[in-house]
Amino acid sequence: MDTKFNSFKEFYPFYLQQHSEVVCRTLHFIGTLLGLIFLIIVLTTFNNKWWAFASPLFGYAFGFVGHFFFEHNRPATFKNPFYSFGADLLMFSQLITGKIKFKS
Repeated sequence: MDTKFNSFKEFYPFYLQQHSEVVCRTLHFIGTLLGLIFLIIVLTTFNNKWWAFASPLFGYAFGFVGHFFFEHNRPATFKNPFYSFGADLLMFSQLITGKIKFKS
């Protein structure tokens, strides 16, 4: 889909629609959680900067598996990397708080 988005508010409903499968949302959740854990390790230990590179790798690896094998679509990251990153964090927080469900 080559839709241009003028704002994050426009983008987020599209992002959620691209993550409608429960397995895809769950994999994104796991990847984001692992990415955040690795980021916390980097910020608290200061002794191994390689974790900084591992952080996004885990997040994206889990997400890409969800898209390619379960959702059967192309990750929004390829066309909208900044909106996509923000949407992933927002979806993660909304899954934790129960504002959105793993299964739609």
